[in-house]
Amino acid sequence: MVNLALMGAFIPTFFLVSVSPGLCMTMAMTVGMSQGMRRALWMMAGELLGVGLVATAAVCGVAALMLQFPAWFFYIKCAGALYLLYMAAQMWWSKGSFRLPQPGEARVLLPRKELFSQGFITAVSNPKGWAFHMALLPPFIDPSLAFWPQLLVLLFILLALEFSCLLMYAGSGRMMARFFLNPAKAQWLNRICAVLMAGLAVWMVLD
Repeated sequence: MVNLALMGAFIPTFFLVSVSPGLCMTMAMTVGMSQGMRRALWMMAGELLGVGLVATAAVCGVAALMLQFPAWFFYIKCAGALYLLYMAAQMWWSKGSFRLPQPGEARVLLPRKELFSQGFITAVSNPKGWAFHMALLPPFIDPSLAFWPQLLVLLFILLALEFSCLLMYAGSGRMMARFFLNPAKAQWLNRICAVLMAGLAVWMVLD
């Protein structure tokens, strides 16, 4: 049903992508600090639904393109690799751009529907999420095996990794917020993420 060798590379690759600071993880941390873990779960549910829809749409679109124009797959991989290298350069020179906003002084609980919709809208409107999924997911689809069973397994693993990272960010919000608010440490973390992102770009082209 799935290529175990590809799955062995898929899990660490997407764990690194999920655990890297970004829009959704920043929101999880902020909601965890200001709303608490239980209410943050509603935001996470909306975010996971959005990620699942984005991943499915991105993979199906690229898969359909590959069926009609197989030669384009190499160019798509190169475009994805260039995007990742661009992101790596931005991370390297960001100088603490991943700083987190300070949580509000007063603890005001938002409605659960609003938290859910915030998570969903954040996931589906994030252009970086679309680019990552279009660039990284298709190489893990084995063309010699059935497409949909592979996609379902990939989505299950992807959402499980995303959920675990969201929990980690939301649960350790205050501690991680203090870490990120230090510009020197933020720059150090950005450069580690930049090296990992550049490594993913090289792997994508050579695969």
